[in-house]
Parts: sequence; structure tokens; C-alpha cells
Amino acid sequence: MSSPDERAPDGLYRASMSSSTAHPDETRPAADGEPDSAAPSALPEPIRIVLADDHAVVRSGLRVLLNADGRFQVIGEAGDVSATLKAVRSLRPRVLVLDLNFGGDSSLDAISQLRAEVPETQIVVLTMQDDPGFARVALRAGALGYVLKDAADAELKDAVLLAAAGETYLNPRLGARLATESRDGPTRPDNLSPREVEVLTLIALGHTNNEIAASLTLSVRTVESHRAHIQQKIGLVSRADLVAYARRRKLLS
Repeated sequence: MSSPDERAPDGLYRASMSSSTAHPDETRPAADGEPDSAAPSALPEPIRIVLADDHAVVRSGLRVLLNADGRFQVIGEAGDVSATLKAVRSLRPRVLVLDLNFGGDSSLDAISQLRAEVPETQIVVLTMQDDPGFARVALRAGALGYVLKDAADAELKDAVLLAAAGETYLNPRLGARLATESRDGPTRPDNLSPREVEVLTLIALGHTNNEIAASLTLSVRTVESHRAHIQQKIGLVSRADLVAYARRRKLLS
């Protein structure tokens, strides 16, 4: 049965057919001769996603990219800010993939509004805006991910996975620029060197040693060495502790 929202014109949110199916926990009695299907599945539930972009072709490409991976399920789309608010309030996805500009309208205000109204939905910004200022404002408003459209194929899945887990992801190129700003700021915590501040900031933004090495034009071994020195200086080892430390020290501000 098709959803009435599927034929909605662009700009109005449309829900996927899969979003109107029965809840995974709902079961029906097994017919005679059928195996009992009430046993819990070993597979985790896919991350439910709403896509918000004013270009239908972009949404279509993202839907194909994400639905091809069993870890994700696109349950709805929106083509403008108003439709995005309606879709998230109605469908309550785990992650919203959100463009920053809808035909000239900014969705930055919608980030803080949705975080207040639907706190269970995490937000990943997907945009052409490669200015660190936009990334900083989006993260301050409550987004957990900031991905550039030209890197979506390589980065969007990682960003969605981290956001669903409550962790931050920032495009490595922008992360390096923000790290440079932090390095050149008035203070550096706990006698960290400028390079160690850069590495710590990128760790806190969700990047691997390989990604940090590529962003800062270093070898992976050098990044590992910087990480070890950071851990020794501040007395913290786990990534979660390093992230919390970076936030306390306002390295992500």
C-alpha cells in the first residue's frame, strides 16, 4: 500500500513506504506448520534516516547510497525547511541528514529547534559550505556531523554512524582548519604543543589516525606519536575521555 505522502510535490515531506510498516517488535502468531518467528533477530535495527535537501536528484542519490547498506534505512524526505520540521516531528528518525540552504533559506535555526523538540534525532549537516564558520555555528546549534557534499560518498556513512552513537564528525579539511584556529588561539592547555592541539582536536571530531595524517600531511606513525604524547601529558587514554577533555577546554568552540 503506498503512502499518501509519496506523491507530495517537492517541498512537502514524503515518507517512505518502509516507514509505515509495522514496528519491528510487532509479531503475528505463526500459522500451523510455520516456524516460530518470535525469536529475536541477531541483526541490529538499521538507523532510520530522513533526508532534507531541496534537490530531488541529490535526495535520490543519497537514498541509493544509504539504502544499499543494511545498516541504514531512509524513511522519509523533505524539500524545504518547513517540510523538514514536519517530517522529523512526525517520523522521529534517529538521524536527519540536512542541507544548510534550501533555495536561499538557511536551516541553521531549524537545528536548534529540532534538537529542543525532538532530542532523540541527531543531525548531520550535508552542504557545499566549506567555510569553517558555518561548521562552527552548525555544531554549536546542536548538529553532530558536518560533511561536504563533494565528499559524501566517502564520509556520510561514517558521519551518520557516529551521530547515531552521539559522537561528532567533521569533514577532515574543515577539521584541520578549525584545529589551526585552536592552535593559534590565546591558550594551549596542559603544555600541549600547537601540533598536539591540532591532533587532539581532530581526534575529538571523530577522525582516525589515517585521516588525521592525511589532513595534516603527516605520517600515521607521527600521528600515533603525537597521540601518545597527548595522552601522557593530560593523563587520559580512551577516545571518549579525549573528546570530553577537548570539549571542556573549548577546543571545539
